[in-house]
Amino acid sequence: MPHRIKSLTDLEALYSSPLATTLKKETPFINDQYKRLIEASPFLAIASVGPEGLDCSPRGDGPGFVQIIDDRTIAIPDRRGNNRLDTLRNIIRDARVALLFMIPGWNETLRINGRAYLSTKPDLRARFAVNGSEPVTVIIVEVDAVYFQCARALKRSKLWNNDARIDPNTLPKAGELIQSVIADFDAKEYDAALQDRQNKSLY
Repeated sequence: MPHRIKSLTDLEALYSSPLATTLKKETPFINDQYKRLIEASPFLAIASVGPEGLDCSPRGDGPGFVQIIDDRTIAIPDRRGNNRLDTLRNIIRDARVALLFMIPGWNETLRINGRAYLSTKPDLRARFAVNGSEPVTVIIVEVDAVYFQCARALKRSKLWNNDARIDPNTLPKAGELIQSVIADFDAKEYDAALQDRQNKSLY
């Protein structure tokens, strides 16, 4: 295929070298400043890998839902979801994960690369209980690298700008998305009950 880049040499020839600080800002420890970001974040995406391929999954709750065990370890509750278990299955078979933390109104993002395992330790699960409901498992991430990503992507996307918000009524509803794959699926009935069902099953 013409113009397809096939080597690191060809790739690196296209770009300027990164600034020294871009590389040196990476640390294997959660320092006090990075700790503040983790504690402020209500949302992250977790990427994992398994024999079937890659997965990237959202995780979210109130700020502080990710707990810092020590400067090399964090814990993430596996809140109720769709029970596909894509991320969890991957972690069982390949511990490598990458996390991207986002904080509403803040244009930088925080990245953590590490290795994960799943825990059902009772006192650990109890730490994440909400309204008497505990997560079935807790994802423990042992940190290899922590660093922040500059703001350009979020600035370009205007992600937090109110004037860039899209009217959700202009987009397909969840049931309609399912129906686009399963032709005889009852999208109207599904969408009519979805919000109430989700609100009752957050935890």
